[in-house]
Amino acid sequence: MYMGRVSASPERDVLRELTGARVLITGLSASTGVDLARTFADLKTRLVVHTNDLSPEVTELIALLSQSAGEIKLYTDPIATAEASVRFAQNAAQAYGGLDAVINLAEISHSELSAVGCDQSLETLVSKKIAPLAYLTKVTANRMRVVLSEGLILNVLSMPHPRSGREAAIASLARTALAAMTQAEARNWADNGIRINAIGPRVVTDGQTAAGASLANEPGIAALAIYLASHRGRALSGHIFDAEGVIERGD
Repeated sequence: MYMGRVSASPERDVLRELTGARVLITGLSASTGVDLARTFADLKTRLVVHTNDLSPEVTELIALLSQSAGEIKLYTDPIATAEASVRFAQNAAQAYGGLDAVINLAEISHSELSAVGCDQSLETLVSKKIAPLAYLTKVTANRMRVVLSEGLILNVLSMPHPRSGREAAIASLARTALAAMTQAEARNWADNGIRINAIGPRVVTDGQTAAGASLANEPGIAALAIYLASHRGRALSGHIFDAEGVIERGD
């Protein structure tokens, strides 16, 4: 319902508003978050970036971000557990005295989709993707609350376009789990002015996709993230937006 308001070229007042904002991006990799990170860096935001991908592509990207961002701090330690998430969130929030926006990235790859052979492995995969997002949402929201900072937390779960009924079922279960977590956390933090939203895989049933607009590429995701982080998105919390086929290359 809100997708039509988002432009790939945000207006100047939005860009000025976000200049100098303190933005945390987790889960950056060569296959997800590249355009999003570059967009926020170009706005001269102060970035805290977390990645476990130390490939040459990501190393080059970090160098590019360093040239355009207002400031940048890089973290590479694993943050998949609740304890690690707490320590990381504390360090990330202290880097610039607080956080204005947090964008947590996760992806389901082609190889992970292919490895799902039963209901148990499907549930394990979805839990493996959603649990770290839930940890990061809770701990970063708490850090915002502690320093009396209102802000946005956006969780992004990407996957390729489903190639079979099994992969469509994975997309459906992942989106359902992400939506439930998003709506619960949005209620929990509403009184603190902390907005929780998500972007998840679009559901496909019997070869038919759900009606309505969806995000088809990373520039679209970046534009939506900017909109939600700005004053124009401050009325939106607890929403899950659709993305379809954002990750299409093999792995």
